[in-house]
Amino acid sequence: MAGLRTSRLLALVLTFAAAASAHAPAVAGPARGCEVSVPYRAGEDGYDTFRIPAALRTPGGTLLAFAEGRVGGAGDSGNIDVVVKRSTDGGCTWGPLSVVAAGEGDTRGNPAPVVDPRTGRVVLLTSYNSGQVTEAQIMRGEATAEQSRRVFVQTSGDDGRTFSRPRDITADVKPAHWRWYATGPGHAVALTRGPHAGRLVVPSNHSSAPPAGSADTGQEPKYYGAHAIYSDDGGRSWQLGFVDDAYEGVDNANESIAAELPDGRLYFNARDQHGVSVGNRLDSFSSDGGESLDRPYQVQPTLNDVPVVQASVLQLAGQRGGLLFSGPSVPTARQAMALWRSDDAGRTFRKVLTVSELRAAYSDLVRVDGGRVGLLYETGDAGTYERVEFRRYSVAELGG
Repeated sequence: MAGLRTSRLLALVLTFAAAASAHAPAVAGPARGCEVSVPYRAGEDGYDTFRIPAALRTPGGTLLAFAEGRVGGAGDSGNIDVVVKRSTDGGCTWGPLSVVAAGEGDTRGNPAPVVDPRTGRVVLLTSYNSGQVTEAQIMRGEATAEQSRRVFVQTSGDDGRTFSRPRDITADVKPAHWRWYATGPGHAVALTRGPHAGRLVVPSNHSSAPPAGSADTGQEPKYYGAHAIYSDDGGRSWQLGFVDDAYEGVDNANESIAAELPDGRLYFNARDQHGVSVGNRLDSFSSDGGESLDRPYQVQPTLNDVPVVQASVLQLAGQRGGLLFSGPSVPTARQAMALWRSDDAGRTFRKVLTVSELRAAYSDLVRVDGGRVGLLYETGDAGTYERVEFRRYSVAELGG
């Protein structure tokens, strides 16, 4: 009898273990073949560090991996170029580095690329400031207009091999009282359906000067806000869309990303830059192509495992395609890159895969082909920014 009870108990334990395993997110095993590649590694090509990845697939099937090439160190200011590498084999191998926007002592970064669906051209938005000033100085209002953050657009008509010279569009998209400004970072969105089909939408963020009579420290995170800019003519002209200008310090929408949902709405997901609300991710929706928000940004509670960091979203194809989210999965550290999936248009997310337990930070998701997606992200063994890695996953692996 004792042996029979032991057998039954063991069977019960195994049953519960199997049930728990069925609902737990997968952990990626060792990547084999060309399922993993490293387009950028710190110390190569004359750069100290590569950061702020952004990924794009061209109409010809080429993958473009953009990044900031930081010359003098890993810091956010100083001599920084926007660079790109191309892959014509789905991310297995990468060609030589090309400089898209040269800092020449100044800071160029925050790449936000998108394909114009009408022409097939790659349109790239980036941000700029003088290499002599920092974000804190800009937020305190200590930088001149020429030193402060500005916005530029470039295009490529040859599959990302070459880009036009940066063209300044700051006057069209940055109000005079704004101080900090950043495009993306990460891929932008081209709308494919509805009355605004063809529109290019670039999620962005800014800081505002404090109200008259307030202490002008410039460093208070409550003056951060998200916004969007858009173009209806393939990137030739740009307009300011919605502006999150509450500045109340509760929900501080900062670095943001967007996806077009199957019903034509835009889903926006943003980093909460030290707001006092409980949660590190915020989201909202737009039903008019980014001109306004359906509701203010609010905490997305099913992504509370994500720390304060940039992240990415990508809508899979088809009416029943899921919405993917990428980001680190330790609330208090930039570590353990993971993938989440939403099957209810961004209302809730569930973790489907832990990519790695290593340190990890910024990321961008991209469609590789009809059955696979790619993840371009910062990671390292001893440090968070040792390399920018690219991994490929089948849609089936991600709950599709």
